[in-house]
Amino acid sequence: MVGLNPYYAEGSNAAAVTPYRAETKLQPSGFPVVRLRGLPFNCTDIDILKFFAGLNIVDILLVNKGGRFSGEALVVFSDLIQADLALQRDKQNMGRRYVEVFKCKRQDYYQAVAAEVNGDARDLHRNSSPIQLKKVEDKDQMKFTEFLKMRGLPFSVTKSQICDFFGDFKLKEDRVQIACRLDGKATGEAYVEFDSAEDAKNAMSMDKMTIGTRYVELFPSTPDEARRARSKSRQ
Repeated sequence: MVGLNPYYAEGSNAAAVTPYRAETKLQPSGFPVVRLRGLPFNCTDIDILKFFAGLNIVDILLVNKGGRFSGEALVVFSDLIQADLALQRDKQNMGRRYVEVFKCKRQDYYQAVAAEVNGDARDLHRNSSPIQLKKVEDKDQMKFTEFLKMRGLPFSVTKSQICDFFGDFKLKEDRVQIACRLDGKATGEAYVEFDSAEDAKNAMSMDKMTIGTRYVELFPSTPDEARRARSKSRQ
């Protein structure tokens, strides 16, 4: 699959990729995350998925600084061997730019996730009206329906995992809608329908709890918002 990757430099092939070397294997106690640097500024998570074609990605975090994409990203893989293989893509091309791929620490990833959320809050303070900002800051004061929106989910999340996340509410999988793009890739968002608006409000106690390596934000939603997401998804 590596040889078919359209993001490698023109004329490259599978033979040009540095083979896996046992001596570069990550330590067993490590965390399967790598950092990318030198990405095109119009890069998306789909571009990164293509760049690492053939590898099992769990999460992608595009790093923003000052409200703009920095050209860096952190990518979490399913295990250490996958992350080690990702390091062999160092100096391969994405478009006209070659991308640096290097080791990164668990702490770097968690700090980047926290910075992403804090950055979103700062952007809201700069760009939102006072009424809009109050709605975001005071989620418990918003009007609740039976629906909640989840944001920040791992791209590999399943409906079963979401049901387990809301374990006390005995959620059924047919009440979970994982949002996807037109190409079928998950967006990191989902919509969940509870038995009542009161249950949805009580489920907000799970806000900022974790699924896998990501902590998840919860927001009150509506049936119309969930239907619009469903119409755009294949799942």
